[in-house]
Amino acid sequence: MNPVPARPEGTPAKRRRLSIAPGRLIVLSGPSGVGKDTVLQELFRIAPWLHYSISYTTRPPRPGEVDGVAYSFVDDARFQALRDHHELLEYAEVHGHWYGTGEARVRESLERGEDIVLKIDVQGAAWIRPRVPGAIFIFLLPPSPEELRRRLTERATESADGLELRWENARTELADQGWYDYRVVNDDVQRAAREILEIIERDRPRTDHQ
Repeated sequence: MNPVPARPEGTPAKRRRLSIAPGRLIVLSGPSGVGKDTVLQELFRIAPWLHYSISYTTRPPRPGEVDGVAYSFVDDARFQALRDHHELLEYAEVHGHWYGTGEARVRESLERGEDIVLKIDVQGAAWIRPRVPGAIFIFLLPPSPEELRRRLTERATESADGLELRWENARTELADQGWYDYRVVNDDVQRAAREILEIIERDRPRTDHQ
């Protein structure tokens, strides 16, 4: 059974489905520290025909992150307005901050025939699954829980309390990996990116980019 996360007050009563379009939505999830951004950077290098969906977030930018590239960074009021006007395909509170996917951005890309990659958490993926027919759901795994803990610690982007919160959330997300279509272990960035590309090409053969 697919998980259905609880939603806060103000959730739209009507859950619209995005109609089947020429493009394909590829959803990538995985616990914090597993290396999603690094693997995606390599994926886009070897498959430049793929497109990335930039999510909205209320968390502050990390060093080196550029608004409109890593995320669209917004304040709480702006995010609330996006929710209230039903402009988000999915949204969730993760690690104390809000994250969401702009529905118009995804729909327009799919209608143009683009294959678009969406990096979101398990909550958001569970809400997208019934709304986007034909989407591919991939879960990125660490080689081991111990390696994930080491990566989180060495990243040094969180306080001690923040690190513990991410670790607890990571354990919860790992428990939900079973309902994803595919699972890929990030034991080597280049190998993991190639495996994700093979999944995308095998799941839906494409000839226009070959």
